[in-house]
Amino acid sequence: MSVRVDGKKSDGVPEGTKRLSRLARIARGPKPENVPAVVGTVAALIGLVDVLAGVVPRFRWSKVHSLAEVLPGSVTQLAAAGSIIVGILLLMLAHGLKRAKQRAWLAAVVLLPIGAAAQLVYRHSYIGAILSLLLFIYLVWHKGSFYALPDPRSRWKAAANFVLMGAASFGLGWVIVGSHPDQMIGDPPVSEQIQHVLWGLFGFEGSIRYTDHVDYTVGYSLGALGLLTVATTAYLAFMPAYPDAVLTEEDEDKLRELLAKHGARDSLGHFALRRDKSAVFSPSGKAAVSYRVVSGVMLASGDPIGDVEAWPGAIEKFMELAKRHSWTPAVAGCSETGGEVWTRETGLDALEMGDEAIVEVADFSLTGRSMRNVRQMVKRIERNGYSTKVRRVGDLTPEELEAVQKAANAWRDTEDERGFSMALGRIGDPKDLDAIIATAHKDPEEGEDCPFGDLRAMQHYVPWGPDGSSLELMRRDRSADPGMNELLIVAFLQAAPELKIKRLSLNFAFFRSALERGGKLGAGPVVRIQRSVLVFLSRWFQIESLYKFNEKFRPRWEPRFVVFPNSRDLPRIGFAMMQAEGFLELPRLLRRRPAPPKDVLDDADESVSATEVTRAA
Repeated sequence: MSVRVDGKKSDGVPEGTKRLSRLARIARGPKPENVPAVVGTVAALIGLVDVLAGVVPRFRWSKVHSLAEVLPGSVTQLAAAGSIIVGILLLMLAHGLKRAKQRAWLAAVVLLPIGAAAQLVYRHSYIGAILSLLLFIYLVWHKGSFYALPDPRSRWKAAANFVLMGAASFGLGWVIVGSHPDQMIGDPPVSEQIQHVLWGLFGFEGSIRYTDHVDYTVGYSLGALGLLTVATTAYLAFMPAYPDAVLTEEDEDKLRELLAKHGARDSLGHFALRRDKSAVFSPSGKAAVSYRVVSGVMLASGDPIGDVEAWPGAIEKFMELAKRHSWTPAVAGCSETGGEVWTRETGLDALEMGDEAIVEVADFSLTGRSMRNVRQMVKRIERNGYSTKVRRVGDLTPEELEAVQKAANAWRDTEDERGFSMALGRIGDPKDLDAIIATAHKDPEEGEDCPFGDLRAMQHYVPWGPDGSSLELMRRDRSADPGMNELLIVAFLQAAPELKIKRLSLNFAFFRSALERGGKLGAGPVVRIQRSVLVFLSRWFQIESLYKFNEKFRPRWEPRFVVFPNSRDLPRIGFAMMQAEGFLELPRLLRRRPAPPKDVLDDADESVSATEVTRAA
């Protein structure tokens, strides 16, 4: 109950008590879950101070000066180099500390006392040393807050470290060389300074000379920077590598059992069998979540596999694993039911990312005004001499299957694999013989180069429960007539009753509802701006063209969602999703490219492919 005291509202608690409570909260410090973020920020600031302390000419203002004067000159010069190296390492460790990594904590605990000693010996600074020791004590006190295991390692990080660390060492070395102009003998040109830096990084003495023992400071600092670059690169190159996410044979068999019982729930269920994903199972084994870790994001796709009642158990295991490694949990492309379970069980948030186009086979027909464009296109292509075949993969002869596999690889638009949430990444696996292949054929004309005979286009469909299919891959010969995709989808839908298929999932239309609403009469300014932005982005990702392509087949639209922890995580999650789908790639120098199994096919497609464009979502 609140009362008024001197015209001000009061809750009856004395002001002195309130002040004591505030002081107690301040004394307790941040909440345990916020400790890594605080420590990472402070470590970065101390690292920056250490670097500046080693680079900027020292000044003597503390009482430690009298003690430092009795030390040999080489000790203080080594302390300058040590301050720079400790500062750089703390800057490198700041991100790992923010993610609560155990190894980052251990390295920081070792480095901070060294940095404090370097501050005292060279810079003669009480403040810098005290800050380092205070952070050291804070780290030891909150050791339990740093629990996260290391991320999977790969050898490309060693090459990345050598390039980036080498460039940073060169830049910082150049600053060090020029930071003592008063002690520099003569006025050496820029080319001579660069040469001096390069020689110093490799441990040799350059041509520039200084007075007052500055030669030692510069020489030790450059040598230490070069040694740090080599040491960190060697550490990353020779340390034991943690394995990438790979679906084990045992896990794949378990997932197939769950899909046999519950696969009809989600059109994306079969894509959990991608072999570059991992799976985490509920305690009962009746549900599972498939995922891949990309740039520190633990990215699941679609709904959990298995019994809905067991979903919470699988989700809990997923979140525990994400917390253990300090990964950011996220889900791409879950259904409305899946999104409700994820948000209820985890407290995460959800955002609609687009709509999935689903065609009911019984309702599909080429008749009617709405299907006139598709009907005319199909008739025109058929008159040009094209024919189609729609069969189960198990019904193809070995020669036909080999021709399809080779053609799909040859017709790939990009070198690298694309696809994650709606891609299987292989054709003709012995365990996927119930998948469906649709092919388009035309006898080559005289003089026409057709390395795959009469095969001109293909599409691959994976199972969606016992009576459904999901479009997984579309490829065509560039010399074939336009409209191959429409031709094969129509052929599939016409052959579906014979194959006992009742429904077909085409793909996602990214932000379809915004495109649709923004194009209607009377749409508000905000919706129109959203649509304009999406149309602009369609120049690169073909968002609008994908929506229009799907709309040709008069599908029903099912919303799909992305699940995420906080709004500030959305850019990072979006970046990871684009990487997973293959639309954002690391530079080749920094990218590791493992050789895929022979039966694995990349899921990239030509520029007109609907399945390729949708996977950017």
